[in-house]
Amino acid sequence: MIEEHDERETICDSVNSLVEGCRLPVRMHGTEDWPLAEIISIKDDGQNGRYYYIHYVDFNKRLDEWVTDEHLDTRKVQFPRRDGATAPGTGAATPKKQIPSRPQSPSIPTPEPVNGSAVLQAALQKKMARKRKANCIENDDSQDGIPQQPLPGPRATGSLVAHHQDDVVTRMKNIELIELGRHRIKPWYFSPYPQEMVNLACIYICEFCLKYRKSRKCLERHLAKCTLRHPPGNEIYRKSSISFFEIDGRKNKQYAQNLCLLAKLFLDHKTLYYDTDPFLFYVMTEFDTRGFHIVGYFSKEKESTEDYNVACILTMPQYQRKGYGKLLIEFSYELSKFEGKTGSPEKPLSDLGLLSYRSYWAHTILDILLTVKPTIENEKPQITINEICELTSIKKEDVISTLQNLNLINYYKGQYIVSLNKDIIDQHNAAMEKRKIRIDPKALHWTPKDWSIRAKW
Repeated sequence: MIEEHDERETICDSVNSLVEGCRLPVRMHGTEDWPLAEIISIKDDGQNGRYYYIHYVDFNKRLDEWVTDEHLDTRKVQFPRRDGATAPGTGAATPKKQIPSRPQSPSIPTPEPVNGSAVLQAALQKKMARKRKANCIENDDSQDGIPQQPLPGPRATGSLVAHHQDDVVTRMKNIELIELGRHRIKPWYFSPYPQEMVNLACIYICEFCLKYRKSRKCLERHLAKCTLRHPPGNEIYRKSSISFFEIDGRKNKQYAQNLCLLAKLFLDHKTLYYDTDPFLFYVMTEFDTRGFHIVGYFSKEKESTEDYNVACILTMPQYQRKGYGKLLIEFSYELSKFEGKTGSPEKPLSDLGLLSYRSYWAHTILDILLTVKPTIENEKPQITINEICELTSIKKEDVISTLQNLNLINYYKGQYIVSLNKDIIDQHNAAMEKRKIRIDPKALHWTPKDWSIRAKW
């Protein structure tokens, strides 16, 4: 029997033959697994030998890391094609497996960092070019005070835009460590901090104004002058130790930009721009005697033509797995209820964000279905999709997809009915018992603004 053989798969006689773009099995740190990985970059450290920045093909990019020769299995190497084409499945489009926790990275000397400032400058130049092009196009339908429709292409999302390029620079983590308050955190992804920050072993960030400093001594000098003990803007919600602050991206531009730089370290599906004017930022904090500490945030367009109620959303790594992600989502829908609208998060969502949203939608909709009462005695309760949307502010498409994912919709005698079984109800009740913190609408003090008038920006 003759087996098909990929001519690009060869036994590599030496690691010196490896080049960027090669795929081969690599032992993942902290495990005995050898998943397929792609070499993104190679650096020669001279005395210590070569280091390889690799991406595990079927895993999230936050697991990408620098490895040494002994982690590589050169018995089966897929070399890149001569025409420069990338093998199928390379990059951000590859499927991602959910990993419980990130394996420990090796203590390897940090190779030459990428230039974040250059990447940011290139992005800004592209943005300005698009603006100039937009200004050259006449729009006869525009009205005074109403912004013109943007041209097709990347759209700003809370000063972050969806990835449209997967270049080598932005695929590599460029920050080794950050210190934020009492927490030291290893970043997951690339963020275009200035080049002088990328060279450091650790970036020190003020947890109140989010300014970054080169050393702890510089941070201490900053803290002696910094008067903030909470995010700028208005505190619009407080319940127990949890508060939400609304920050205008135009009025508090520097804070918004620093927040986006920080968030980009943990969000891979966006590219950072510094255009924060059209956005509001809602920062969730936890209060103690030292001040209001950032837990997470979401951004929102002041005026969304597609009814998005969230642009970017993030729970800081040190606060994840504590229910804060669902609290952020719940708060975004509470704002939509105050506005009298249905809303949906902007796509694409991160893998963790998608899991949180699907869980929130399922529990919120099941809550409604379990509490609806029949209008006539001894009759089965009835509720329409539109009524669920009005009660939850969840967009119709998200309600329908959630019911389909839960296999709750059935077709019977010419109409769709929703049937709940005991297992679904038991799982829902168990999950709701674990949600210790919830949004209390009575603690929200907020009045929606009409942002259609440009002067209010």
